[in-house]
Amino acid sequence: MGNCISFTALQNWWLKQCFSGAGLKSTTTDLGDGTVMHCWVPKSHKPTKPTMLLIHGIGANAMWQFNDFITPLCSQFNVYVPDLVFFGNSYTTRPDRTEAFQAQCVMRVMETYGVQRMHVVGLSYGGFVAYSIAVQFPDAVDRLVIAAAGVCMEETDLDGGLFQVRSADEAIAILLPQKPEKLRELMEFTFYKPVKILPSCFLNDFIEVMCTEYLQEKTELIHALHKDRKLSDLPKITQPTLILWGEHDQVFPLELGHRLKRHLGENAQLVVMKNAGHAINAEKPKEMLKHLKSYLVDPLPPQHESNGRNPKAE
Repeated sequence: MGNCISFTALQNWWLKQCFSGAGLKSTTTDLGDGTVMHCWVPKSHKPTKPTMLLIHGIGANAMWQFNDFITPLCSQFNVYVPDLVFFGNSYTTRPDRTEAFQAQCVMRVMETYGVQRMHVVGLSYGGFVAYSIAVQFPDAVDRLVIAAAGVCMEETDLDGGLFQVRSADEAIAILLPQKPEKLRELMEFTFYKPVKILPSCFLNDFIEVMCTEYLQEKTELIHALHKDRKLSDLPKITQPTLILWGEHDQVFPLELGHRLKRHLGENAQLVVMKNAGHAINAEKPKEMLKHLKSYLVDPLPPQHESNGRNPKAE
């Protein structure tokens, strides 16, 4: 963009003010193994509030994906919003690219802040990480929300024609756009009603600021997500689970939402959001917020009630 003002950088600055104004602060945690995690955490953890962990998907940093939710959620929850490894200011020198590793990194951050129990909300790629947290750390998760995340997909689904794309490489070229035409294609792919007029200068600015860093590592994350994936290998979780899905999702077709519901049985409920694509957080923020609050604000059974904080860590 040369000497021009970057709209993307300006928007990123504004989002930081919004998160701070909602009662969060920006923190960085060195996990000591070559991994550094950035996370927005409460300026003051309130013992009277339940704790919520929000996990973002592929794309810009967590602020861009959860800004519409952060103020209303912070009024009722102690909200923690990490940037996953290779997003925002989080990174690692370790070679692991699995969602299980991402889940372990997130939980190590939560342990740093003394958080023992929480509700976990995962959006798209973040849903894979959230599901892995529920599998690996079952005692830490009260309720789970999986939003537009194809955790039940199988590697063979690509060849089977379930997806709009024919290969992982084709999906990566769209999900990690490096040219304006690919960013437009991404919006067509993820929105039910995408914005039609987007000047290339704005798209180039967004790509330069948000889409060029850790490109190879993000490519490896997506490859690791589907490689050798089989539904028969997916553990069943025991936590109550809400599944949110856009009716016209082209990234992870609705069939995967139904498949997850069948996999989890009576322990889960599926809500299909009408006139929405994959980006339900951007297209239907008010409706998604309504479902989150109605599912997570209800009183929990006595054995699950917790404010999420370990008093010994205070």
